Amino acid sequence: MANITKKVSWSSRGDEPAPAGEGTPLLNGAGGAARSYSRQVTAGDVDSTGSQPFFFIFFPLEIPHNEKLLSLKYESLDYDNSENQLFLEEERRMSYMGFRCLEISRWVVCALIGILTGLIACFIDIVVENLAGLKYKVIKENIEKFTEAGGLSISLILWAFLNSVIVMMGAIIVAFFEPIAAGSGIPQIKCYLNGVKIPRVVRLKTLVVKVCGVICSVAGGLAVGKEGPMIHSGAVVAAGVSQGRSTSLKKDFKIFEYFRRDTEKRDFVSAGAAAGVSAAFGAPVGGVLFSLEEGASFWNQMLTWRIFFASMISTFTLNFFLSIYHNKTGELSNPGLINFGRFDSDVSSPAFLHLQGMCGLLGALFNVLNYWLTIFRIRYIHRPCLQVMEAMLVAAVTATVSFAMIYFSDDCQPLGEDQAENYPLQLFCADGEYNSMATAFFNTPERSVRSLFHNPPGSYNPPTLGVFTLTYFFLACWTYGLTVSAGVFIPSLLIGAAWGRLFGIMLAHITPYGSIWADPGKYALIGAAAQLGGIVRMTLSLTVILVEATGNVTYGFPIMLVLMTAKIVGDYFVEGLYDIHIKLQSVPFLHWEAPATSHALTAREVMSSPVTCFNRVEKVGTIVDVLSNTSTNHNGFPVVTRVMDDDEPGKICGLILRSQLIVLLKHKVFVERTRSRLNQRKLQLKDFRDAYPRFPPIQSIHVSQDERECMMDLTEFMNPTPYTVTQETSLPRVFKLFRALGLRHLVVVDSENRVVGLVTRKDLARYHLGKHGLEELQLAQT
Repeated sequence: MANITKKVSWSSRGDEPAPAGEGTPLLNGAGGAARSYSRQVTAGDVDSTGSQPFFFIFFPLEIPHNEKLLSLKYESLDYDNSENQLFLEEERRMSYMGFRCLEISRWVVCALIGILTGLIACFIDIVVENLAGLKYKVIKENIEKFTEAGGLSISLILWAFLNSVIVMMGAIIVAFFEPIAAGSGIPQIKCYLNGVKIPRVVRLKTLVVKVCGVICSVAGGLAVGKEGPMIHSGAVVAAGVSQGRSTSLKKDFKIFEYFRRDTEKRDFVSAGAAAGVSAAFGAPVGGVLFSLEEGASFWNQMLTWRIFFASMISTFTLNFFLSIYHNKTGELSNPGLINFGRFDSDVSSPAFLHLQGMCGLLGALFNVLNYWLTIFRIRYIHRPCLQVMEAMLVAAVTATVSFAMIYFSDDCQPLGEDQAENYPLQLFCADGEYNSMATAFFNTPERSVRSLFHNPPGSYNPPTLGVFTLTYFFLACWTYGLTVSAGVFIPSLLIGAAWGRLFGIMLAHITPYGSIWADPGKYALIGAAAQLGGIVRMTLSLTVILVEATGNVTYGFPIMLVLMTAKIVGDYFVEGLYDIHIKLQSVPFLHWEAPATSHALTAREVMSSPVTCFNRVEKVGTIVDVLSNTSTNHNGFPVVTRVMDDDEPGKICGLILRSQLIVLLKHKVFVERTRSRLNQRKLQLKDFRDAYPRFPPIQSIHVSQDERECMMDLTEFMNPTPYTVTQETSLPRVFKLFRALGLRHLVVVDSENRVVGLVTRKDLARYHLGKHGLEELQLAQT
C-alpha cells in the first residue's frame, strides 16, 4: 500500500488531539484545533447510588454549540457513476429496446410516485379535517354552555388539555422513534438533493412518523401547516418506490433493480419533492421549479418532463379522491391541500408598491428570533422527554393565548352565509353575530388564510388584525423547531395575510381614493407572499406556486416584485430559515458558487492529505486493516501503480469506493498467492445493487488469517477514469467541477500524474464568506 504524506491532515477525525503546532488555522487569523463536545458530570454531581440527582433531570447542563464547526458525520452521495468494467459490460450488452424499456420504467415510477403522494396528501387532509373538526366542535359546545352559566375557565382548561394531549402524541413518536421526522423536512431534502447523505431521511419509518406527526401537530392547534411536510413525504415515497423493495420491511419485489444507485435515486427524489409541492398547493409547475431552484444540482430536459408528469399525477390523484370524499365525484375543485380560492379581480399597482418596504424586514426578524431559539434548544433541550414537554407547553400556551384573544376581543360581525369561518363563536356578541377574532384563532390555519383572503371588507377591525399579527408571529416563531412534524409555509402566509389586510384597511382610511383600496383581500395576498418570501427566500418557484394557487396570472408581477424585494432586504440581515437550520446542523452544504474571494486558493491548499491509496493488486489483510481503522473514515481510495518505495507517490490508475471493497470482501473475491493464474469469483453489478444502500459494516465481515494473505485484484471493479485536477487549479474551478458533476471525490495530481491529494465535499464546504472576509470552518466529529 502506498501512502502519500503531508504535515497537516485535514481529513483526520476531529475528536483526536492534534499534534503540537498543527492546529487548524483560520483565514481570518483565529486558530486552534477542532474539538467535539461531550456532556461532563463532576464527582459532586453524582449521588451515592451512582445516578444523577433530581436537579439535572429538569435542569440539564449546557451542551456548547460552536457555529465554526463542520460536522464529519455527514457523508456524500455517489452521484457520479463508477464506470468500471462491470458497468461498461452491462451497458454494452443492453440493446436499444432495453434502453427503451428502462425509459418506460422511469415514467412508470414517476406515475407511482404521483399516485402515492396524492393518496398520502388525501389521507392527511381528511384525518386533519375530521380530527380538528371534532375538537373544535367539542370546545365550541363547551364554550357556549359556560358563556351564560359562567365558568369559562373550564373551557380554557379543556382547550389547553386537548391541544396538549394531541401534540404530546405527535411529539412522542417523533422524539423517541424517529427524530429526523421533526420539522418540515425541507432542509433535509435540500441537503439530500445537494449530495449529502442525511441518515434515515428517506426511510419508511420516517414517512409513517412524519404523516402521523403532522396530523397531531395541526389538529393539536399549533401554529403550523401540513403542506411543508408533504415535500418530505413525497421524497420518501420516491426513494422507496424507485428501488422496488423495502429494506425496512425486508421485502424485495425484484423490480426496478437498475435504479438501485444514488444517481437514479436522486432523480426520483427530485420528482417526489415536486409531487409533494403539487399535492400541497395544487401547483404542478411550481413543484418542478421548486426542485430546480431549491434542490437538484444537475438537470436535464427529460428529467423536467418526468418530474412535471409526477406532479400532475399527484395533484390529479388528490383532486379525484377528495371529490369522491365530498360526494362530488368528477368535480375537480380541490387541486391541493391549501386552496386560496379564485381572485377574480385584477390587482392595481398601488396594491403592492406600498408593501415592498416591509417585505424582508419581518421575515428577517422571524429568522433571527428563531435562530437564537434554536441555539437555546440545541444547548439545553436535547433530551426527548424535555422536547415532548416543550411541545406540550407550546400547545397549552397557544390555546391559552387564543382563548384570551377571543375572550377580550369586542370585534363582533354579523353572521352571514358567505362567511368563510366554519366554527363561529358568539361569546358575548349579540344574537346573529360572531366574534371576529375567532375566525382567525378558532380554526385550522388553512381556513384562517382563506378567510383573510376572501372575507368581504369590514369583516375585521384593525385592532383585531394588529393583535392577531403580533401574537401569531411570536407563536409561529416559537413553534418552528419543536420536535414535531410541522411546516412553516401556512403560518408564514397567515401572518403576512393578516398584516397585509391591516395595511390595506389603514391605507383606505388615510387616502382620499377609497374606491382604489376597496378590496383588502388583495393586500392580504401580497402580504402573505412577502412574509413567506422574507422567511424562506424562495423567488421563482414561490411566485409560480402562488400564481397557480390563486388562479389569476395578473397577480404574478406584483408577487414576483415583493418576493424579489423580500429576498434582497432579508439577505442583507440574515440567511433564509432553511439555510439557517442547515448551518446550525453543521452540514457540509455546497451552494451554487464558490465564495467570491476564493480565487487566491488552489487545489493544493484545500485538498485532504495524506491520502490512503491501494495498489492495483492489493493484499486482503492490508485492505481489511485500512477499512477497520477507526481513526479514518475515508470512503474513496485512489488506485495507483505499484511502487517499490512506500514514501514515493504512485501514478493514478483508478478510484474505488469503500462500499465496493466491502462487497468484494463479503463475497470473498480473493486470489491465493501460490496460484500462478489469477482466477477469482466473477461478480456482477447485481451483487453491488443488492447491498445498496445499507452496505454492511466492515466489522461484520469475517476474514480468516489465511484469507488475509490472499490478494485482491481491483482492476475490474475500480473506476479507471476518475476526475482529476492539477495542484494549481483554483478553488472556484475545483468547486464548479465538483458541484456541477455531482462528485464525491476529486483526485489532485502533480505534473507526472502522481496522486498528491484528494478533494471532498468537506474540503470545499469549510470555506465561506464571513463578517471579516473568507473564513475557514473547523472540522469536528459532532
